[in-house]
Amino acid sequence: MSNASPVKFGNANSGSTRDDALFLKVFAGEVITSFDRASKTEGADMVRSISNGKSASFPVLGRIGAAYHAVGAEILGDAVNSAEKVITINDLLISSVFVANIEEAKNHWDVRSAYSQEMGRALAFQKDKHILQTIGQASLASANVTGGDATNSTTNTSIASATDATAANAMIDAIFAAAKELDGNYVPSEGRKCFMRLEEYYKLANATNAVNVDFSGGANGGVASGRVLQIAGIKLIAVPHFVTSNITTALPDAGSATQGGSKPQAVNLTAYEGLVCHPSAVGTVKLMDLATEMDYDIRRQGTLMVAKYAMGHGVLRPESAVGIKDA
Repeated sequence: MSNASPVKFGNANSGSTRDDALFLKVFAGEVITSFDRASKTEGADMVRSISNGKSASFPVLGRIGAAYHAVGAEILGDAVNSAEKVITINDLLISSVFVANIEEAKNHWDVRSAYSQEMGRALAFQKDKHILQTIGQASLASANVTGGDATNSTTNTSIASATDATAANAMIDAIFAAAKELDGNYVPSEGRKCFMRLEEYYKLANATNAVNVDFSGGANGGVASGRVLQIAGIKLIAVPHFVTSNITTALPDAGSATQGGSKPQAVNLTAYEGLVCHPSAVGTVKLMDLATEMDYDIRRQGTLMVAKYAMGHGVLRPESAVGIKDA
């Protein structure tokens, strides 16, 4: 009796020397899908991709004045303040899992799919945290160009010590105050976002004046949906992993408890309840976008799966960010 010929469903067109040639494509798709769904800060920053190098420079221009022309006077042109903001790439951020052959064989469910989703979420959460920390830096920074509009102020509320109803009213007032400050800094109204803790968000969703038809026009969510879409033209986004601590150290190196080589986005966000911003407040430089690798290790009889990216974040326009915190 001749031996059976197994169907090699991982072999590309039965022509590859690797029986798992197609498995990597499925794995990569799962990571990217998970990353996109989990990220809360998508569209909150200005993104620039570079093919090589360690940093990228963003030009920052000041305002040009206006003046009456005196008859016969030579027009020389007004002076314009300018500067640049250099954003440096952080260390390579990775999320990895090693799957042993024997463990995978004994298991009754697809571990690779579940692990790949979790790796994608891990990178998305960390990216969100870095962007939120950078928005916090922007809310506390001075203008990058002389004569800029940044007021280096933070809107204060008394949310934590108040009742639910009072806290919701305080947050509404704070968001309107943030909108007023952004308007005063000539920040465009399109694209404004407010990232906030879950506690404050759901207090707003239950607030009469945030979702009542007389206040919001009936299209701003409500108690039934548990959603409130916007206040003062600012889109509200609830973030389960909103950063509310003093960040002074970097993530540890992979496989070690010691601090990593770079210290990105150090900022004190203790007692912060929300961050209001426009995409022009923060810049992101991508050297290596989200990518995946998978390789079988015969020495360890298992497969190592790695998801990774290399990005850097920095403050571009401090006048485009306002912090909301406890008084």
